[in-house]
Amino acid sequence: MIIANKDFKDHTYIMGILNVTPDSFSDGGKFSDPDSALKRTEEMIRQGADVIDIGGESTRPGYTHISTDEEIQRVCPVIEKIKENFDLPVSIDTYHHDTAQAAIKSGADMINDIWGLRYDSGEMAATAAKYGVPVCLTHNKRDPVYTDFLKDVPTDLSESIDIAVKAGISRDKLMIDPGIGFAKSYEQNLILTGNLQVLDKLQIPVVLGTSRKSMIGLALDLPSDQRIEGTIVTTVIAVQRGCLFVRVHDILQNKRAITMTEKLMGKA
Repeated sequence: MIIANKDFKDHTYIMGILNVTPDSFSDGGKFSDPDSALKRTEEMIRQGADVIDIGGESTRPGYTHISTDEEIQRVCPVIEKIKENFDLPVSIDTYHHDTAQAAIKSGADMINDIWGLRYDSGEMAATAAKYGVPVCLTHNKRDPVYTDFLKDVPTDLSESIDIAVKAGISRDKLMIDPGIGFAKSYEQNLILTGNLQVLDKLQIPVVLGTSRKSMIGLALDLPSDQRIEGTIVTTVIAVQRGCLFVRVHDILQNKRAITMTEKLMGKA
């Protein structure tokens, strides 16, 4: 996987979460201005982040929708400042094609779409194809009904892949995210995280995003700021399953977990 001329392969990399929102479930309001976002980015890079994933609208359960203009105003100044100061890929976490286009023009190198190109009528797919950027396709459903859960998730993701390819996006620019926390029950999130091998047949690199999510909170009966250990367990699973990225808040701890797991596996 090539992102911003950097080759990501044969290793599990870290996508660092940077929420420039006032209402994110975990770190809302901490990094909502460009200066604090830049300082946090510098810290994440120092701790081992390989990509910075910037989001301007919270996607926590019950989140408040904002206008595209507001989302653009939140993310673009931060993207510009990061790209001026650091040489690493930046991802834009959005399902709005107007925001994606503005972010790419500001320097973003890839799109992270929590709706897997299914939110609109093809505009996001067309935007990604136009600019030739990689896309992460997340599994999500408006109606969370499943016939055979572990078969339905890869089938749905396959449909997102088809949308991408038909729009002119090369398969080698695609990643998939199983969508832990999106349109799934607590039990389904546990089952899918423990059975990531069901995605192998799609032959697309996998991004696992479980960091501090409710699945961990419910399993351990802990608030969002005490879920590091639970997140690390899922990161170890991601490494064992060959995921290309884990998307996390706590960079240092997850970086150490990846390094130790890969050494035990003879990969590092």
